[in-house]
Amino acid sequence: MIIQLEHNISDVQRATLAAKLDTIQYKTMEVSTQFGEYIVGVGKKEFDIRTIGTMAGIRDIHRVSDAYKLVSKKWKVDDTIIDLGDGLKIGGGNFEIMAGPCSIESEEQIENTINHLVKNGIRIMRGGVYKPRSSPYSFRGLGIDGLKLWYKKARAAGIKIITEVMMSEQIDDMLEYVDIFQVGARNSQNFNLLDALGKIDKPVMLKRGISGTIDELLQSAEYIFSNGNERILLCERGIRTYEKAYRNCMDINAIAILKEKTHLPVIADPSHGIGVRRFVESIALASIMAGADGVIFEAHQCPEKAFSDGQQTLNFDEADALFEKMKRTFKFKQNL
Repeated sequence: MIIQLEHNISDVQRATLAAKLDTIQYKTMEVSTQFGEYIVGVGKKEFDIRTIGTMAGIRDIHRVSDAYKLVSKKWKVDDTIIDLGDGLKIGGGNFEIMAGPCSIESEEQIENTINHLVKNGIRIMRGGVYKPRSSPYSFRGLGIDGLKLWYKKARAAGIKIITEVMMSEQIDDMLEYVDIFQVGARNSQNFNLLDALGKIDKPVMLKRGISGTIDELLQSAEYIFSNGNERILLCERGIRTYEKAYRNCMDINAIAILKEKTHLPVIADPSHGIGVRRFVESIALASIMAGADGVIFEAHQCPEKAFSDGQQTLNFDEADALFEKMKRTFKFKQNL
């Protein structure tokens, strides 16, 4: 059960509601976000929801059987739209592309990538300054100094930044310089980090865990929402299976299923999804047809010299072609 409270609900009305909820023996939790106040109730006792829905101070009430209640589409049928400012919106019929290198490497690389994105009308740049690597000997990013340099260059060009945060301790230092915080697959169930990201007013893109189920992804999103942050994007980036012909198994099915289960925008990551450069384009276009609200992929001026993930990164010419095809594909799908 989700109860939406009126913004001007009084203390007396709150107390009356709390007493009523005690009588039906529901465990309740109050959630206050950027956009509203809610009470989430969990219990098994049958009751007439009209007895609560008609009480003073109640905006609406919904039965939600899913374990992930706040991110469920069973109470919020309209898609959530993530407003990044400057006319940039994701979800609710708004489609955006995010592109850039796996790792932020140098000032020259930042400038080259920004120029490439601006030329193509792309306004969100991806890149990592903190890199979770399987090997401790691999390049692990330029850290906060790299982020500050990137931010300065991006802002001057009107480019938004999406980058990964690995620990809750990094959030405060990064907050001023990030437009979308990315939670990587390895941290998809780092609940301390998810709790902390729920307490900020910045969008969070949550990637599916390496072997995570759809329900686990939605439960992780529930952690963020229940701590106060409604600005969440979900990202399908492939899952680990027994197959060795490609990096991950890009679950195109998951995009369609998520669009049915949740009101949150869904982003596709074909670079990590398949991990093979020559197939990234096909998977990106398939993701759009499956209903993705955006695509994030890796692009580098010279992937062969990239510090990380060069095998799945498009060069600028390949990215140019994909940008155009994705825009055409999205328009085609809208007209179906």
